[in-house]
Amino acid sequence: MSTGSNFGKLFSISTWGESHGEGVGVVIDGCPSGIDLNEEIIQIDLDKRKPGKSIFSTPRKEKDKVKIMSGVFNGKTTGTPISLIVHNVNHISKDYSKIANYYRPGHADLTYDLKYGFRDYRGGGRSSGRETIGRVAAGAVAKKILKELNIKLTTFTKSIGNISINPDNFDKHEIWNNNLCLPDKTCVQKTEDYILELINQGDSCGGIIECQVDCIPPGIGEPVFDRLDAELSKAIMSIGSVKGVEIGNGFMTTSLTGSENNDFYRCSGNKIIKESNNAGGILGGISDGSKVVIRAAIKPTPSIKKTQKTVTKDNDNIDINIIGRHDPIIVPRAVIVVESMVAITLVDMLFRNITSQMNNIKKIYL
Repeated sequence: MSTGSNFGKLFSISTWGESHGEGVGVVIDGCPSGIDLNEEIIQIDLDKRKPGKSIFSTPRKEKDKVKIMSGVFNGKTTGTPISLIVHNVNHISKDYSKIANYYRPGHADLTYDLKYGFRDYRGGGRSSGRETIGRVAAGAVAKKILKELNIKLTTFTKSIGNISINPDNFDKHEIWNNNLCLPDKTCVQKTEDYILELINQGDSCGGIIECQVDCIPPGIGEPVFDRLDAELSKAIMSIGSVKGVEIGNGFMTTSLTGSENNDFYRCSGNKIIKESNNAGGILGGISDGSKVVIRAAIKPTPSIKKTQKTVTKDNDNIDINIIGRHDPIIVPRAVIVVESMVAITLVDMLFRNITSQMNNIKKIYL
């Protein structure tokens, strides 16, 4: 029986741990040997998602220091399973004692009780955002593999609330220079003011994260059920705060005609090129060699101070105001989580593609 904590086939991960337990972590299986890897490399990405970095994230202070438990020797991967752990340090379980008897709107409290007949109410237990630590740690390893293949990922906040970046002002070097991971510095102040206003009202907001993949080779993706877009969508939708995924023009395609949405082909020398990339780099579930573009819709943080209606486990109607240390917006910390899941998926799909042609196998064994 699978409990839904595993992802991937040839490059696979299994995350474990709860928000207020001893720690959280991940086991990575299928990582090739000989890759340079140490804790400092992984820590770079974990620092991008850790809490307490600005007024726009939870004040919970966690260093989120990773420790490699297995699979690495003398700074290189050994080809055996890599086990990574991050100990929980700054958890205050008493903050959650009041919610043990009622269900928070927007959280998994009710559904966990309905499924298991029991739940770890301390920070949401397994449904907590801290579960994504394992994903980010594994994503750092996956990105090391992609870097060896010259595949590049650029992930950023595309919009927050109804404020969107101006593509004409796009600057990838600006992404990690502000607290919101916006690649357009002209809209940072306006967005910060919008979030601060919501904080003062005891409310929260969501946004859209975009990931662009450059230099991915054509032919990646398995037809029908294991299509590249299907696998990417599953990976992104498995992140707790994600409520929608689109690739290329996505939902906008519904308002276009075929002639507007199709990417027309032309020959340039001996190479086939596309005049546009409305499909987002994937056709028939298989990469076409152009930039892959995927977006994730992140919902507003459900833990808010504003009064909400809910019920107790005894079926009493009550009103609540959630207190504690919560993110007023999860989008900036989720940017690296989205990037990590894209990286993990791409590595798994690249490995699966090796057996698609006999010539590939000959290159390895002959």
